[in-house]
Amino acid sequence: MKIDFDVDIDMANREDILRLVRHIPASIRREDQLTKHNSGIYFQSIPIDPLVGISAIEYKAAEEAGWFKVDFLNNHIYSGVKNEQHLDQLLNTEPVWELLEHAEITEQLVHINKHSELVSQYKPVTVEQLAMILAIIRPAKRHLVGKDWDTIRQTVWDKPADGEYYFKKAHAIAYATSIVVQLNLLSGY
Repeated sequence: MKIDFDVDIDMANREDILRLVRHIPASIRREDQLTKHNSGIYFQSIPIDPLVGISAIEYKAAEEAGWFKVDFLNNHIYSGVKNEQHLDQLLNTEPVWELLEHAEITEQLVHINKHSELVSQYKPVTVEQLAMILAIIRPAKRHLVGKDWDTIRQTVWDKPADGEYYFKKAHAIAYATSIVVQLNLLSGY
């Protein structure tokens, strides 16, 4: 029974939490061989390859069989956040959006660092616009690159019928928000 389940947890250093919890690293097939998944783990008792200590079932097949993977992601921007109040300040401070027009800034920002030209072309001024940029750099929505904001907004969040990789709106908004935090950190907040 396939479970449609996708949980990503961002943190400054994933190893800090993984040392504290029992888990089994997920596996992924690369060059016809199972290797450790970059971020996925299981809290369930999934079969383990005893030689390498990772799931004996590749994560896509495991999902089809009913196991669910949780991705623990390193997100270095959190290391600049001092405390909860500081994070609230970073989230509630309108960033200097014009900074995104400069490659030397965007190249430092997660998720858009290789897309400086596109970000500069669109000049986002809201979290939603930044999220739409994050969405159109994914394979299923690349056909929207070069379109105006209204055209992009009409279909960017539609799930592709062919299953091609795309960003759900919730993911894109979350990542855009983390970019705002990072942009405010770079601005000295």
